[in-house]
Amino acid sequence: MNTVRGLVLLVLAVLCAIGAPARADELRPGYLELTQQDAAHWKLVWKAPILGGLATRARPALPAFCAIAPRESRLDSGSVISTGDVTCRGSLEGQKVGLSGMETTFTDALLRVAPLGRPVQAERLTTAQPMVEVVAKPGRWQVARTYFVLGVEHILTGYDHLLFVVSLVLLLGHLWTVVRAATAFTVAHSITLAGTTLGLFGLAQAPVEALIALSIVFLAVEIVKRREGAPRLSERVPWVVAFLFGLLHGFGFAGALREIGLPETDVPMALLTFNLGVETGQLVIVAVCLAAIGLLRRFTPQALRPATLVATYAIGITASYWFIDRLIA
Repeated sequence: MNTVRGLVLLVLAVLCAIGAPARADELRPGYLELTQQDAAHWKLVWKAPILGGLATRARPALPAFCAIAPRESRLDSGSVISTGDVTCRGSLEGQKVGLSGMETTFTDALLRVAPLGRPVQAERLTTAQPMVEVVAKPGRWQVARTYFVLGVEHILTGYDHLLFVVSLVLLLGHLWTVVRAATAFTVAHSITLAGTTLGLFGLAQAPVEALIALSIVFLAVEIVKRREGAPRLSERVPWVVAFLFGLLHGFGFAGALREIGLPETDVPMALLTFNLGVETGQLVIVAVCLAAIGLLRRFTPQALRPATLVATYAIGITASYWFIDRLIA
């Protein structure tokens, strides 16, 4: 009995830790862009999220022979966006650029350097590596690698999407059923992610975020009300439910990608690899959840239902809070 109680408490602790943030995607990365205008002049764009410390602690860092003339700053969706003109008396090639003061923050940043007549260089700045060297010929897969990592990070730290996938696994429980539903979810959110990012269609972000939270509440209710011999709608046609909610979540992914920023000349590559990163992170979540369920079934099958209910109530309460918070925000 102590084993069962321990497992239930462990699940509760993990889910409460996951659900702690009030906003699901609050720690989004910063975005620093340098676009060359002519031999000596660059345009600077610095987007610093307030949460995570970038806006108050980090500043663009350039070689000593470069001077920044600020143009304007504004507050937009929880980030401070600053633009400026940069004049450099020498070439940035071989020099280090990035963010000073980033070591004391909690958020990564994306750096995009676009020289005239040369390939775009995209790099991920971290607290461990806040500066990078501007190279003459960036690697062909540099943008792909950067956006793939951002996609993985987004699904693993975008708590609403993470909890939706966890709920899907808790509801269905079996490998191939989960695989089919996850595939439908993937196809659907790929459609809306691509369409929104390419400007073909779109929805306002605020109601999308509220509906995403509501989709998690729906799955939580389905799990709690599930009974043997009386399958719920989401159990009868899981791929349909996953597909419809996937379309909704794709708008959320697109909003996050807009927040991160896209390299204008590499949109298809960035979009593809970001989506592949999301899928990789999603597969990790599914694998971990199925492994945990499998262990419970094998060693303490009597603990499976109590642990599932504890996890589900934690998920449902968290998602309900998000839904209400997003409605009144």
